[in-house]
Amino acid sequence: SQAMLDRSADYLDAEDSPIPVETICADITELTIKHCCFAVLNFTLQFIEPDKRLTTLQSIYDGMLPGGALVLSEKLSFNDRQQENLLIEHHHDFKRANGYSDLEISQKRQALERVLLPETGQQHIDRLKIAGFTQVSQWFQSFNFASFIAIK
Repeated sequence: SQAMLDRSADYLDAEDSPIPVETICADITELTIKHCCFAVLNFTLQFIEPDKRLTTLQSIYDGMLPGGALVLSEKLSFNDRQQENLLIEHHHDFKRANGYSDLEISQKRQALERVLLPETGQQHIDRLKIAGFTQVSQWFQSFNFASFIAIK
């Protein structure tokens, strides 16, 4: 969203980094990526219709230079419902410890219920490989959130 890009500009303008960063306001499922060496999808894929996720990743892969990398961070679902419920409850405890009320937690969960569609870690790994990435691994997990790195 433009509001997110405007907010990120505050951080990017404050940095004295020699690395240029280009921000684009667009629908990732319709974006053509060219000459990309590093891409980050932070909690983005989970909001894309499942039948468009593979083509989105393939488009990113196709626009990457050899040796390019994609970092994908997503909320996970688990085949084991007990494990999933435990991790969700731990995440809610974390939110409470950081000032969120039970009402705020409930409202956010309700707002995302049919919009955010999480998948298992293995589904993400499999899809990244199908998209063409040769090296794929999960490198981080906290509660039911994980990050993967995929190398072209």
